[in-house]
Amino acid sequence: MPNTEYYNDKVVRQFLLAAAVWGIIGMSVGVYAAAELAWPALNFDTSWLTFSRIRPDHTFGVIFAFGGSALMGTCYYVVQRTGHARLAFGKLAAFTFWGWQLVCVLAMVTMPLGITQSKEYAEPEWFIDILIAIVWVSFGVVFFGSLTRRRIKHIYVANWYYGAFIIAVGLLHIVNNLALPASLFKSYPVYAGVVDAMVQWWYGHNAVAFFLTAGFLGMMYYFVPRQAQQPLWSYRFSIVNFWALISVYMWAGAHHLMYTALPDWVQSVGMAFSLVLLMPSLGSAANGLLTFNGSWHKLKMDPAAKFMVLSLVFYAASTFEGSMMAIKTVNSLSHYTDWTIAHVHSGSLGWVAMITIGSLYAMAPRALGQPKMYSQKGMEWHFWIHTMGLLLYVGSMWTAGVTEGLMWRKTLPDGSLAYAFIDSLIAIKPMYWIRWLGGVFVLSGMVIMAWNLWHTAADARAHLIKPIPVPIPEPYPHQVPEPLPASAG
Repeated sequence: MPNTEYYNDKVVRQFLLAAAVWGIIGMSVGVYAAAELAWPALNFDTSWLTFSRIRPDHTFGVIFAFGGSALMGTCYYVVQRTGHARLAFGKLAAFTFWGWQLVCVLAMVTMPLGITQSKEYAEPEWFIDILIAIVWVSFGVVFFGSLTRRRIKHIYVANWYYGAFIIAVGLLHIVNNLALPASLFKSYPVYAGVVDAMVQWWYGHNAVAFFLTAGFLGMMYYFVPRQAQQPLWSYRFSIVNFWALISVYMWAGAHHLMYTALPDWVQSVGMAFSLVLLMPSLGSAANGLLTFNGSWHKLKMDPAAKFMVLSLVFYAASTFEGSMMAIKTVNSLSHYTDWTIAHVHSGSLGWVAMITIGSLYAMAPRALGQPKMYSQKGMEWHFWIHTMGLLLYVGSMWTAGVTEGLMWRKTLPDGSLAYAFIDSLIAIKPMYWIRWLGGVFVLSGMVIMAWNLWHTAADARAHLIKPIPVPIPEPYPHQVPEPLPASAG
Protein backbone atom coordinates (compact mmCIF):
# COMPACT_ATOMS: atom_id res chain seq x y z
CA MET A 1 0.00 0.00 0.00
CA PRO A 2 1.56 3.34 -1.00
CA ASN A 3 2.58 5.80 1.70
CA THR A 4 0.24 8.81 1.50
CA GLU A 5 1.26 10.59 4.69
CA TYR A 6 3.43 13.69 4.31
CA TYR A 7 5.56 15.69 6.71
CA ASN A 8 4.00 18.96 7.87
CA ASP A 9 6.75 21.32 6.77
CA LYS A 10 4.51 24.35 6.22
CA VAL A 11 4.78 25.39 9.87
CA VAL A 12 8.52 24.63 9.78
CA ARG A 13 8.95 27.00 6.82
CA GLN A 14 6.91 29.67 8.58
CA PHE A 15 9.12 29.53 11.66
CA LEU A 16 12.19 29.55 9.40
CA LEU A 17 11.05 32.79 7.79
CA ALA A 18 10.09 34.30 11.15
CA ALA A 19 13.52 33.50 12.61
CA ALA A 20 15.25 35.32 9.75
CA VAL A 21 12.99 38.39 10.07
CA TRP A 22 13.18 38.58 13.87
CA GLY A 23 16.95 38.07 13.76
CA ILE A 24 17.30 41.22 11.67
CA ILE A 25 14.84 43.19 13.82
CA GLY A 26 16.31 42.12 17.18
CA MET A 27 19.90 42.70 16.11
CA SER A 28 19.05 46.07 14.49
CA VAL A 29 17.68 47.23 17.84
CA GLY A 30 20.84 45.92 19.51
CA VAL A 31 23.08 47.85 17.10
CA TYR A 32 21.11 51.02 17.77
CA ALA A 33 21.32 50.47 21.54
CA ALA A 34 25.10 50.00 21.23
CA ALA A 35 25.28 53.21 19.19
CA GLU A 36 23.46 55.09 21.97
CA LEU A 37 26.10 54.00 24.47
CA ALA A 38 28.82 55.28 22.15
CA TRP A 39 26.93 58.41 21.07
CA PRO A 40 24.28 59.21 23.76
CA ALA A 41 22.68 62.00 21.71
CA LEU A 42 21.13 59.33 19.49
CA ASN A 43 18.24 58.91 21.93
CA PHE A 44 17.04 62.37 20.76
CA ASP A 45 15.56 63.00 24.23
CA THR A 46 12.71 60.66 23.25
CA SER A 47 11.51 58.34 26.01
CA TRP A 48 10.76 55.32 23.83
CA LEU A 49 14.18 55.60 22.16
CA THR A 50 16.24 55.66 25.35
CA PHE A 51 18.64 52.82 26.04
CA SER A 52 16.61 51.64 29.04
CA ARG A 53 13.52 51.19 26.82
CA ILE A 54 15.08 49.61 23.71
CA ARG A 55 17.57 47.32 25.48
CA PRO A 56 14.81 44.87 26.63
CA ASP A 57 13.42 45.06 23.08
CA HIS A 58 16.81 43.84 21.84
CA THR A 59 17.05 40.97 24.34
CA PHE A 60 13.47 39.83 23.77
CA GLY A 61 13.76 40.19 20.01
CA VAL A 62 16.94 38.12 19.80
CA ILE A 63 16.28 35.52 22.50
CA PHE A 64 12.57 34.84 22.24
CA ALA A 65 11.55 36.11 18.81
CA PHE A 66 14.59 34.97 16.80
CA GLY A 67 15.77 32.12 19.05
CA GLY A 68 12.26 30.99 19.96
CA SER A 69 11.10 30.85 16.33
CA ALA A 70 14.22 28.89 15.38
CA LEU A 71 13.76 26.47 18.27
CA MET A 72 10.10 25.82 17.58
CA GLY A 73 10.68 25.38 13.85
CA THR A 74 13.62 23.00 14.23
CA CYS A 75 11.78 21.13 17.00
CA TYR A 76 8.84 20.46 14.67
CA TYR A 77 11.25 19.41 11.92
CA VAL A 78 13.31 17.07 14.12
CA VAL A 79 10.44 15.33 15.93
CA GLN A 80 8.90 14.35 12.58
CA ARG A 81 12.14 13.05 11.04
CA THR A 82 13.29 11.10 14.09
CA GLY A 83 9.86 9.56 14.63
CA HIS A 84 8.97 8.88 10.97
CA ALA A 85 5.54 10.42 11.61
CA ARG A 86 3.65 13.55 10.67
CA LEU A 87 3.35 16.34 13.21
CA ALA A 88 0.38 15.89 15.54
CA PHE A 89 -2.47 18.41 15.76
CA GLY A 90 -1.80 20.39 12.59
CA LYS A 91 -4.18 23.23 13.44
CA LEU A 92 -2.73 23.58 16.92
CA ALA A 93 0.77 23.67 15.41
CA ALA A 94 -0.38 26.52 13.14
CA PHE A 95 -1.78 28.29 16.23
CA THR A 96 1.61 28.05 17.96
CA PHE A 97 3.19 29.87 15.02
CA TRP A 98 0.69 32.72 14.82
CA GLY A 99 0.33 32.89 18.60
CA TRP A 100 4.09 33.17 19.09
CA GLN A 101 4.36 35.90 16.45
CA LEU A 102 1.55 37.81 18.20
CA VAL A 103 3.41 37.46 21.52
CA CYS A 104 6.58 38.83 19.93
CA VAL A 105 4.83 41.80 18.29
CA LEU A 106 2.96 42.71 21.50
CA ALA A 107 6.12 42.50 23.60
CA MET A 108 8.26 44.45 21.14
CA VAL A 109 5.64 47.24 20.90
CA THR A 110 4.75 47.57 24.60
CA MET A 111 8.22 47.54 26.15
CA PRO A 112 9.50 50.78 24.55
CA LEU A 113 6.25 52.43 25.71
CA GLY A 114 7.18 51.60 29.32
CA ILE A 115 4.58 48.85 29.70
CA THR A 116 6.86 46.40 31.47
CA GLN A 117 7.39 44.40 34.65
CA SER A 118 11.05 45.54 34.71
CA LYS A 119 12.22 41.96 35.27
CA GLU A 120 15.22 40.72 33.31
CA TYR A 121 14.18 38.49 30.37
CA ALA A 122 10.62 38.63 31.75
CA GLU A 123 9.61 42.18 30.89
CA PRO A 124 6.18 41.66 29.20
CA GLU A 125 3.15 42.51 31.32
CA TRP A 126 0.59 40.07 32.64
CA PHE A 127 -1.77 39.92 29.64
CA ILE A 128 1.15 38.99 27.36
CA ASP A 129 2.42 36.49 29.92
CA ILE A 130 -0.93 34.68 29.85
CA LEU A 131 -0.77 34.45 26.05
CA ILE A 132 2.80 33.14 26.28
CA ALA A 133 1.65 30.41 28.69
CA ILE A 134 -1.22 29.39 26.37
CA VAL A 135 1.03 29.22 23.31
CA TRP A 136 3.75 27.38 25.20
CA VAL A 137 1.39 24.73 26.56
CA SER A 138 0.04 24.28 23.02
CA PHE A 139 3.60 23.87 21.77
CA GLY A 140 4.16 21.15 24.36
CA VAL A 141 0.94 19.37 23.37
CA VAL A 142 2.00 19.32 19.70
CA PHE A 143 5.53 18.12 20.52
CA PHE A 144 4.63 15.36 22.96
CA GLY A 145 1.62 14.39 20.86
CA SER A 146 3.98 13.96 17.90
CA LEU A 147 6.26 11.77 20.03
CA THR A 148 3.34 9.47 20.79
CA ARG A 149 2.67 9.10 17.04
CA ARG A 150 6.23 8.04 16.24
CA ARG A 151 6.79 4.80 14.32
CA ILE A 152 10.29 4.42 15.76
CA LYS A 153 10.41 2.91 19.25
CA HIS A 154 13.53 4.77 20.29
CA ILE A 155 13.27 8.47 21.24
CA TYR A 156 16.37 10.09 19.82
CA VAL A 157 18.37 12.23 22.29
CA ALA A 158 17.63 15.53 20.53
CA ASN A 159 13.99 15.06 21.53
CA TRP A 160 15.04 14.57 25.15
CA TYR A 161 16.58 18.03 25.13
CA TYR A 162 13.62 19.58 23.31
CA GLY A 163 11.24 17.95 25.78
CA ALA A 164 13.19 19.19 28.83
CA PHE A 165 13.37 22.67 27.31
CA ILE A 166 9.59 22.79 26.78
CA ILE A 167 8.68 21.54 30.27
CA ALA A 168 11.25 23.63 32.18
CA VAL A 169 10.60 26.89 30.31
CA GLY A 170 6.86 26.53 30.89
CA LEU A 171 7.43 25.95 34.61
CA LEU A 172 9.90 28.85 34.91
CA HIS A 173 7.66 31.27 33.05
CA ILE A 174 4.54 30.54 35.09
CA VAL A 175 6.20 30.59 38.52
CA ASN A 176 8.27 33.73 37.91
CA ASN A 177 5.37 35.69 36.42
CA LEU A 178 2.78 35.07 39.15
CA ALA A 179 1.38 38.57 39.54
CA LEU A 180 -1.68 40.55 40.63
CA PRO A 181 -3.05 42.77 37.82
CA ALA A 182 -3.75 46.35 38.93
CA SER A 183 -4.93 47.47 35.50
CA LEU A 184 -4.71 46.33 31.89
CA PHE A 185 -1.12 47.53 31.59
CA LYS A 186 0.19 47.17 35.15
CA SER A 187 0.63 44.28 37.58
CA TYR A 188 2.61 43.58 40.74
CA PRO A 189 4.49 40.34 41.43
CA VAL A 190 3.35 38.17 44.33
CA TYR A 191 6.96 38.08 45.56
CA ALA A 192 8.83 40.93 47.23
CA GLY A 193 12.37 41.92 48.15
CA VAL A 194 15.01 39.20 48.35
CA VAL A 195 12.46 36.48 47.53
CA ASP A 196 11.55 38.28 44.32
CA ALA A 197 15.23 38.58 43.40
CA MET A 198 15.84 34.90 44.11
CA VAL A 199 12.83 33.73 42.08
CA GLN A 200 13.74 36.12 39.27
CA TRP A 201 17.27 34.76 38.94
CA TRP A 202 16.12 31.20 39.38
CA TYR A 203 14.08 32.04 36.29
CA GLY A 204 16.69 34.28 34.62
CA HIS A 205 19.58 31.85 34.73
CA ASN A 206 17.42 28.88 33.85
CA ALA A 207 16.07 30.78 30.87
CA VAL A 208 19.72 30.58 29.82
CA ALA A 209 19.89 26.95 30.93
CA PHE A 210 16.80 25.58 29.25
CA PHE A 211 15.95 28.09 26.54
CA LEU A 212 19.45 29.05 25.40
CA THR A 213 21.20 25.78 26.26
CA ALA A 214 18.97 22.69 26.42
CA GLY A 215 16.85 23.75 23.43
CA PHE A 216 19.86 24.54 21.28
CA LEU A 217 21.62 21.35 22.39
CA GLY A 218 18.60 19.51 20.97
CA MET A 219 19.26 21.36 17.73
CA MET A 220 22.96 20.49 17.90
CA TYR A 221 22.45 16.79 18.61
CA TYR A 222 20.33 16.42 15.49
CA PHE A 223 21.97 18.69 12.93
CA VAL A 224 25.66 18.12 13.79
CA PRO A 225 25.58 14.34 13.05
CA ARG A 226 23.37 15.07 10.04
CA GLN A 227 25.83 17.59 8.65
CA ALA A 228 28.89 15.47 9.49
CA GLN A 229 27.05 12.47 7.98
CA GLN A 230 28.28 10.36 10.86
CA PRO A 231 26.79 8.97 14.08
CA LEU A 232 27.34 10.89 17.29
CA TRP A 233 30.79 10.31 18.74
CA SER A 234 29.16 8.81 21.84
CA TYR A 235 25.41 8.38 22.12
CA ARG A 236 25.69 7.10 25.71
CA PHE A 237 27.72 10.20 26.64
CA SER A 238 24.92 12.42 25.28
CA ILE A 239 22.43 10.74 27.65
CA VAL A 240 24.79 11.15 30.64
CA ASN A 241 25.27 14.82 29.77
CA PHE A 242 21.51 15.28 29.50
CA TRP A 243 20.76 14.05 33.01
CA ALA A 244 23.74 15.87 34.49
CA LEU A 245 22.77 19.15 32.82
CA ILE A 246 19.12 19.22 33.82
CA SER A 247 19.92 18.06 37.36
CA VAL A 248 22.56 20.69 38.06
CA TYR A 249 21.50 23.78 36.12
CA MET A 250 18.41 24.53 38.24
CA TRP A 251 20.62 25.35 41.25
CA ALA A 252 23.04 27.81 39.66
CA GLY A 253 20.92 30.98 39.41
CA ALA A 254 22.11 32.48 42.70
CA HIS A 255 25.49 33.26 41.15
CA HIS A 256 23.82 36.35 39.65
CA LEU A 257 23.31 37.72 43.17
CA MET A 258 26.79 37.55 44.71
CA TYR A 259 27.49 40.14 47.45
CA THR A 260 23.81 41.05 47.79
CA ALA A 261 21.20 40.61 50.55
CA LEU A 262 20.74 36.99 49.48
CA PRO A 263 21.86 34.60 52.26
CA ASP A 264 25.55 33.77 51.91
CA TRP A 265 24.92 30.02 51.90
CA VAL A 266 22.59 30.40 48.91
CA GLN A 267 25.30 32.33 47.07
CA SER A 268 27.77 29.55 47.86
CA VAL A 269 25.37 26.88 46.58
CA GLY A 270 25.00 28.83 43.33
CA MET A 271 28.79 29.03 43.00
CA ALA A 272 29.30 25.32 43.71
CA PHE A 273 26.70 24.13 41.23
CA SER A 274 28.06 26.54 38.61
CA LEU A 275 31.44 24.83 38.90
CA VAL A 276 29.88 21.37 38.69
CA LEU A 277 28.18 22.51 35.46
CA LEU A 278 31.56 22.46 33.76
CA MET A 279 31.31 18.68 33.32
CA PRO A 280 28.07 18.32 31.32
CA SER A 281 28.68 21.56 29.42
CA LEU A 282 32.17 20.65 28.25
CA GLY A 283 30.97 17.08 27.69
CA SER A 284 28.29 18.15 25.21
CA ALA A 285 30.72 20.45 23.40
CA ALA A 286 33.29 17.66 23.14
CA ASN A 287 30.67 15.17 21.93
CA GLY A 288 29.64 17.51 19.14
CA LEU A 289 33.19 18.34 18.07
CA LEU A 290 34.37 14.73 18.14
CA THR A 291 31.44 13.78 15.91
CA PHE A 292 33.35 15.54 13.12
CA ASN A 293 36.29 13.11 13.49
CA GLY A 294 36.81 11.76 10.01
CA SER A 295 34.75 14.58 8.49
CA TRP A 296 36.93 17.61 9.14
CA HIS A 297 37.44 17.98 5.40
CA LYS A 298 33.82 19.16 5.18
CA LEU A 299 34.84 22.45 6.79
CA LYS A 300 36.62 23.43 3.56
CA MET A 301 33.44 23.49 1.49
CA ASP A 302 30.50 23.48 3.92
CA PRO A 303 29.77 26.82 5.65
CA ALA A 304 26.97 25.24 7.71
CA ALA A 305 29.51 22.85 9.22
CA LYS A 306 31.84 25.80 9.92
CA PHE A 307 29.08 27.55 11.85
CA MET A 308 28.39 24.38 13.85
CA VAL A 309 32.00 23.68 14.76
CA LEU A 310 32.76 27.25 15.81
CA SER A 311 29.51 27.36 17.79
CA LEU A 312 30.68 24.33 19.79
CA VAL A 313 34.03 26.00 20.45
CA PHE A 314 32.22 29.06 21.80
CA TYR A 315 29.83 26.88 23.79
CA ALA A 316 32.80 25.28 25.54
CA ALA A 317 34.54 28.64 26.03
CA SER A 318 31.53 30.60 27.28
CA THR A 319 30.36 27.88 29.70
CA PHE A 320 33.89 27.59 31.10
CA GLU A 321 34.01 31.36 31.46
CA GLY A 322 30.60 31.41 33.15
CA SER A 323 31.66 28.86 35.74
CA MET A 324 34.82 30.83 36.47
CA MET A 325 32.85 34.08 36.82
CA ALA A 326 30.62 32.39 39.42
CA ILE A 327 33.62 32.05 41.77
CA LYS A 328 33.16 34.78 44.38
CA THR A 329 36.64 36.28 44.05
CA VAL A 330 36.35 36.49 40.24
CA ASN A 331 32.78 37.74 40.53
CA SER A 332 33.92 40.64 42.72
CA LEU A 333 35.92 41.90 39.72
CA SER A 334 33.56 40.97 36.88
CA HIS A 335 30.06 41.68 38.19
CA TYR A 336 28.30 44.84 37.02
CA THR A 337 31.02 45.39 34.40
CA ASP A 338 31.05 44.89 30.64
CA TRP A 339 32.85 41.60 31.19
CA THR A 340 29.37 40.19 31.87
CA ILE A 341 28.22 41.66 28.54
CA ALA A 342 31.16 39.96 26.81
CA HIS A 343 30.30 36.64 28.43
CA VAL A 344 26.62 36.86 27.50
CA HIS A 345 27.42 37.66 23.88
CA SER A 346 30.13 35.05 23.50
CA GLY A 347 27.38 32.61 24.44
CA SER A 348 24.54 34.20 22.49
CA LEU A 349 26.39 35.26 19.31
CA GLY A 350 29.02 32.53 19.48
CA TRP A 351 27.06 29.48 20.63
CA VAL A 352 23.34 30.20 20.18
CA ALA A 353 23.37 32.29 16.98
CA MET A 354 25.99 30.16 15.21
CA ILE A 355 24.41 26.78 15.95
CA THR A 356 21.08 28.28 14.88
CA ILE A 357 22.47 29.70 11.65
CA GLY A 358 24.29 26.45 10.85
CA SER A 359 21.15 24.42 11.57
CA LEU A 360 18.93 26.72 9.51
CA TYR A 361 21.34 26.46 6.59
CA ALA A 362 21.26 22.66 6.95
CA MET A 363 17.47 22.44 7.32
CA ALA A 364 16.28 25.13 4.90
CA PRO A 365 17.05 23.39 1.58
CA ARG A 366 15.32 20.19 2.71
CA ALA A 367 12.32 22.02 4.14
CA LEU A 368 12.10 24.15 1.00
CA GLY A 369 12.50 21.27 -1.45
CA GLN A 370 15.86 22.41 -2.81
CA PRO A 371 19.13 20.46 -3.22
CA LYS A 372 21.14 23.27 -1.59
CA MET A 373 21.04 26.90 -0.54
CA TYR A 374 20.73 29.50 -3.30
CA SER A 375 24.22 30.96 -2.72
CA GLN A 376 27.17 29.06 -1.28
CA LYS A 377 29.26 32.24 -1.47
CA GLY A 378 26.62 34.06 0.55
CA MET A 379 26.93 31.43 3.29
CA GLU A 380 30.73 31.81 3.26
CA TRP A 381 30.50 35.59 3.49
CA HIS A 382 28.01 35.25 6.33
CA PHE A 383 30.36 32.99 8.29
CA TRP A 384 33.38 35.27 8.07
CA ILE A 385 31.45 38.50 8.62
CA HIS A 386 29.69 37.02 11.66
CA THR A 387 32.95 35.68 13.08
CA MET A 388 34.68 39.03 12.64
CA GLY A 389 31.81 40.88 14.29
CA LEU A 390 31.72 38.38 17.16
CA LEU A 391 35.45 38.76 17.88
CA LEU A 392 35.27 42.57 17.73
CA TYR A 393 32.29 42.59 20.08
CA VAL A 394 33.54 40.13 22.66
CA GLY A 395 37.15 41.35 22.62
CA SER A 396 36.13 44.98 23.16
CA MET A 397 33.78 44.12 26.01
CA TRP A 398 36.34 41.90 27.72
CA THR A 399 38.79 44.78 27.63
CA ALA A 400 36.18 47.26 28.84
CA GLY A 401 35.01 44.96 31.64
CA VAL A 402 38.43 44.25 33.11
CA THR A 403 39.31 47.95 32.85
CA GLU A 404 36.14 48.90 34.73
CA GLY A 405 36.64 46.27 37.41
CA LEU A 406 40.23 47.30 38.10
CA MET A 407 39.44 51.03 38.14
CA TRP A 408 36.41 50.66 40.43
CA ARG A 409 38.30 48.67 43.07
CA LYS A 410 41.52 50.72 43.08
CA THR A 411 41.90 52.78 46.26
CA LEU A 412 44.32 55.42 47.56
CA PRO A 413 46.34 54.96 50.77
CA ASP A 414 43.63 56.78 52.74
CA GLY A 415 41.02 54.28 51.53
CA SER A 416 39.22 56.60 49.12
CA LEU A 417 38.52 55.58 45.54
CA ALA A 418 41.29 56.37 43.06
CA TYR A 419 38.89 57.04 40.18
CA ALA A 420 35.51 58.67 39.81
CA PHE A 421 32.92 56.64 37.94
CA ILE A 422 33.08 59.04 34.98
CA ASP A 423 36.79 58.26 34.63
CA SER A 424 36.00 54.61 33.89
CA LEU A 425 33.42 55.62 31.27
CA ILE A 426 35.95 57.85 29.51
CA ALA A 427 38.55 55.06 29.60
CA ILE A 428 36.29 52.50 27.93
CA LYS A 429 34.56 54.74 25.38
CA PRO A 430 36.74 53.50 22.45
CA MET A 431 35.63 49.96 23.31
CA TYR A 432 32.00 51.04 22.85
CA TRP A 433 32.80 52.22 19.32
CA ILE A 434 34.37 48.83 18.55
CA ARG A 435 31.40 47.00 20.10
CA TRP A 436 29.03 48.93 17.84
CA LEU A 437 31.14 48.06 14.79
CA GLY A 438 31.07 44.37 15.76
CA GLY A 439 27.28 44.54 15.99
CA VAL A 440 27.09 46.07 12.51
CA PHE A 441 29.08 43.11 11.14
CA VAL A 442 26.81 40.55 12.84
CA LEU A 443 23.68 42.34 11.60
CA SER A 444 25.08 42.46 8.06
CA GLY A 445 25.54 38.69 8.18
CA MET A 446 21.89 38.24 9.18
CA VAL A 447 20.80 40.34 6.20
CA ILE A 448 22.88 38.10 3.91
CA MET A 449 21.19 35.02 5.40
CA ALA A 450 17.71 36.49 4.90
CA TRP A 451 18.55 37.29 1.26
CA ASN A 452 19.87 33.76 0.74
CA LEU A 453 16.80 32.16 2.32
CA TRP A 454 14.46 34.35 0.26
CA HIS A 455 15.97 33.14 -3.00
CA THR A 456 16.14 29.53 -1.79
CA ALA A 457 12.40 29.72 -1.06
CA ALA A 458 11.46 30.87 -4.58
CA ASP A 459 9.75 27.60 -5.48
CA ALA A 460 7.94 27.46 -2.15
CA ARG A 461 6.54 30.96 -2.71
CA ALA A 462 5.38 29.93 -6.17
CA HIS A 463 3.66 26.84 -4.67
CA LEU A 464 5.90 24.57 -6.74
CA ILE A 465 7.28 22.73 -3.72
CA LYS A 466 6.27 19.09 -3.35
CA PRO A 467 5.48 17.72 0.12
CA ILE A 468 7.94 15.16 1.48
CA PRO A 469 6.38 11.73 2.14
CA VAL A 470 6.89 10.08 5.50
CA PRO A 471 9.07 7.01 4.83
CA ILE A 472 8.11 3.53 5.90
CA PRO A 473 10.28 2.95 8.98
CA GLU A 474 13.09 0.46 8.92
CA PRO A 475 15.02 -0.76 11.97
CA TYR A 476 18.18 1.30 12.34
CA PRO A 477 20.88 1.98 14.95
CA HIS A 478 19.77 4.67 17.37
CA GLN A 479 23.04 6.55 16.91
CA VAL A 480 21.94 7.83 13.49
CA PRO A 481 19.48 10.74 13.77
CA GLU A 482 18.04 10.68 10.25
CA PRO A 483 18.64 7.46 8.28
CA LEU A 484 16.88 8.77 5.20
CA PRO A 485 18.12 9.36 1.68
CA ALA A 486 18.81 13.00 0.89
CA SER A 487 15.68 13.20 -1.26
CA ALA A 488 13.49 12.25 1.70
CA GLY A 489 15.02 14.50 4.28
